[in-house]
Amino acid sequence: MRTVLKYTAVLATAGLALSVAACSSGSSSSSNNADKPLVVVASPTPHAQILDYIRDNLAAKAGLKLTVKEVSDYTQQNPAVQDGSADANFFQHVPYLTDFNKTHGTDIVPVENVHLEPLGVYSKKVKKVADLADGASVAVPNDATNEGRALKLLADNQVITLKDGVGTGATIRDITANPKHLKFKELDAAQLPRALDDVDASVINGNNALGAGLKPATDAILLEKAQGNPYANVLAVKKGHENDPRVQKLAQLLHSDEVKKYIDDTFQGSVIPAF
Repeated sequence: MRTVLKYTAVLATAGLALSVAACSSGSSSSSNNADKPLVVVASPTPHAQILDYIRDNLAAKAGLKLTVKEVSDYTQQNPAVQDGSADANFFQHVPYLTDFNKTHGTDIVPVENVHLEPLGVYSKKVKKVADLADGASVAVPNDATNEGRALKLLADNQVITLKDGVGTGATIRDITANPKHLKFKELDAAQLPRALDDVDASVINGNNALGAGLKPATDAILLEKAQGNPYANVLAVKKGHENDPRVQKLAQLLHSDEVKKYIDDTFQGSVIPAF
C-alpha cells in the first residue's frame, strides 16, 4: 500500500494528532497501558473494515479495548505512530514502510503480515492488456515502491522490459523496451481510479480499487499473483512497542480463523489473507 510522499501540510498531520490525542496519550509498551484503548489509524478499505469487525466481534472477549481511526490520506499514518498520537497503523506493506523510514528518519516496524491486496491493471477501453493500442496512455503510482511494483507487473506479463536487477525501485526511466510505445502518466495512488476516464489503462493498488467500487478479482484486466508476493499489508508500530500486550492481542486476533473467514467472505478474492 506507499506514495513518496507529498506531505499534506503540517496542519493536516496536526489535525490527525488532535483527533486521536483524546483517545491516546501516546504509545507505550509498558503494562501501565494495558487497560487503555489501543488506537489504530487505518485506511478505510479494507483495513478499517477488518479492524471494525475485530472491535465489534472479537476484541471484548480477548480483553482488548480497540479504537479505530479511519484516515484516507495514508501519508499521515506513519507520522501519527512516530509522534505517539496513535499506537499502531494498518495500511502499508513492508517495501513501502522500509522506504518511508529511510526517507523520513522514522523507526516504525512491522508486527504481523495480515493480507494482500493484489495490484491490478484496469481499463474502461480494452478487455485485455494485449489489446492496448500503440501509444496508449497508462497511469501508474508515482511513489517509489508502488511504481516499481506496477512496472514489474507489466514486465512480468511481457508488456515492457526493465533493466536487469532493478527490483521494486524501478521507475519509467528503467524501461529498456516498450514495444507498444506506451505513454506513462505518474499519479498519486489515490488518483488512479479517477484517471480511468482519461487514460487507456491504470495500474491501481488493491485498497484504492476497492475504495472506488472496483472488484480486483473480476474487474482487473491483469492482476498480481499472490504466490511469493512480498507486498502483504502489515500491522505496524513504533520500534520498541512490538511487545505491548495490546498490540500482541490485536496481532493474534488479526491472525484468527474468524478474521480469515471474514476476509474471504467479505472480499471474495479481492483481498487475500496472508497468514
